Order: sequence, then structure tokens, then C-alpha cells
Amino acid sequence: MTLTKHIRLSALIISCFAATAHATAALARDEVLQHACYSPAVLAGVPGEEKVSRGVHTYDAPIKISGFTPAAPVPDALRGSIRRVDVPKGDKVIALTFDLCEQRGEIAGYDGRIFDYLREQGVKATFFAGGKWMISHRARTEQLMTDPLFEIGNHTETHANLRLLNEAAIRQQVLAPQKAYEDVRADLASKQCVAASPADMQSIPAQPTLFRFPYGTCNPASLKAVNDAGMLAIQWDVATGDPDPHESAERIAAAMVNEAKPGSIIVNHANGRGWHTADALRIAIPKLKAKGYIFVTVSELMTMGKPVIKPECYDRKPGDVNRYDFLWALKRPLSASPKNGSKVAYTPLAAKKVAVKKKTKPVVHPAGQSVN
Repeated sequence: MTLTKHIRLSALIISCFAATAHATAALARDEVLQHACYSPAVLAGVPGEEKVSRGVHTYDAPIKISGFTPAAPVPDALRGSIRRVDVPKGDKVIALTFDLCEQRGEIAGYDGRIFDYLREQGVKATFFAGGKWMISHRARTEQLMTDPLFEIGNHTETHANLRLLNEAAIRQQVLAPQKAYEDVRADLASKQCVAASPADMQSIPAQPTLFRFPYGTCNPASLKAVNDAGMLAIQWDVATGDPDPHESAERIAAAMVNEAKPGSIIVNHANGRGWHTADALRIAIPKLKAKGYIFVTVSELMTMGKPVIKPECYDRKPGDVNRYDFLWALKRPLSASPKNGSKVAYTPLAAKKVAVKKKTKPVVHPAGQSVN
């Protein structure tokens, strides 16, 4: 890519963020607001907070999106599934990302050991949070918003496979987290600790500008819905497999250390379903630093080179996530209520009834929790 084209693309990316995020301030946030609102003791993880509580329906009601106005659509040059960024030779930058997903009928966890270690090491990261997760973890979401090391992206409302949904249900899943984020941000802005420095709220994006598809699956309709809502669709090029309880910390760390290259986007989980992720980070981060890598947020990485964009979503090769369409469709359909409380049916690609063999080991996707 010529220097002129690189400059134009970088300007386009920054303008895309600036449309909703006060880009300059957001990419260079300081610690004033966080220090004003939270003591180290409040920020620290609580033992047991990472556990997932099943059979809890407290936050199951769909988030109301009526009246919500999304950001301007993403420019054509940035549409599609972004897997990594081609950065200039010698720029050893990588982006750690963590999914914070939560389905209906549960309250997912907050793995404090992950957040505590990242803060201790000064490591930047991007967290893709579900709308339901943000509502059930309001205090933690506010803390993440104020942290200069972290940024929040959208991970759908309830971790649905968007390839299997109709248009109305896709819209609900995509916009609900934007509305949840907006509401939590408004609550933060109203706190007394913010009153002393209200200008610092401007460094917190008004809406997320990044999105990640659950299970790593998408189709043209869902990609369009995400990009039309003003968000870049962020995939990954390094999957650690951390939602699999059989993956050891050593194997997860090895995936990060051995597979990462300049411009990589690494996917992990921090919602209690990254079983050995906290321990893996304590192995991988020192080794990656020793190799000369610098950790940046996805938003920062996007401004440092040329995004590698594909027309479809996949884990390691095209088509390798197709089997999750079938597995997800076997689950009981969830309802969505985008307006007036009316239910919106999920529409599977196929409705055939098929016999399922009993499994002895959970089927786990590298970018999502167990799907059976």
C-alpha cells in the first residue's frame, strides 16, 4: 500500500471512531476519572465473582431499543470481517481481546484475576461485552469505561448466533448492547465523583464502535446490520480455545506466544468461561513482552496499519464455524421484543429434526461458551 493510501485509510478509520467516540480523547485517556471514582480495593476482583450462576432469570427481559439512534454507518472500505491488521515492518503491536458474553437464564462471571493482572502489568485490552452482561454487571462496566487501559466493544445482547436470526431479531441483538452501554454511561455521568471533572466523561465513547460476532459466525445480513449501526466487525487471527475446560493454562499461553505476530488480534474470555485464562496470561504476557511486543487496544491497532478484511467470518479457515449453526439451532429459541413487547421469532436456516448422538465432552467454540 502506498503512503498516500495508508494515510487516507488511517484518516478514514479515525473518522469512523470520531463519529461516536471523541476519538482523540478516547485513545489517550488518563486515569483522572477512575481515580476520582474508585479506590484500588473497589477495583480489585472478588473471589468467586468469576463463577457463572445458572437458572437465574433476573435480567432476562429484552433491552428496549425503541427510540435508540445508532451511529453513522461504517464506510465501504471498512465493511466486512476484520481479522487482523497489517502493520509496518518493525511495529510489534498486538491486541488482546476478551469476550464477556451472557445468555438468558444465567448470570455470567467477572474474572477479576484477569483484570487485576492486566492493570498490574499496564497491559491494554479490548473487552467485547454482551448487553445483558453490562446490565447484570453495571458497576464493573462503569469501572471498565473509566479505565485508560481498556475499551468496550459490543458482543450482542444474549450471545445469539446472528446467522440464524431474522432481520428484526438481528437488529435487537445488535442495538441492545449499544443502548445498555449508553444507559450505564449515563449512570456513571450522574455520579458525584464525576462532578469534579465532568470534562473527563468526554474521553469515554458515547457508543461502542467495535463488534464481535458470537461463535465467530456471521452472514451478509448480519455483517450489514453491524456495519450499518456504525460498528467495525472484529474477528481474530489467534484463538486460544480458552472456553474449553480441558485446555491447560500452558496450552492457552502457547497459542498466544507461538501464533501471535505483529498486528494480531487474540481472542480470550473473561466472563468465567475462560477456565485457565488468568493463569495463562501470567505465562504469556511476560514472554510476549520479552519478544518485544507492545499491547494496544483494537481501536489503536486499527490506526496503525491496514486492516485485513474478509467477506465472511471464520475461526482459522473459511467454513470452519458452520457446524455451530446446527448446534445452536438445537437449543430452545429465545424471544426478542424490539418494540411494543411483541415477540420476534428466530428463524433457523433449516428446521429438520435430526437425531443427536450423546456426547461425552462439551462442544466448545474458540469464541464462545459450550453450545450443548
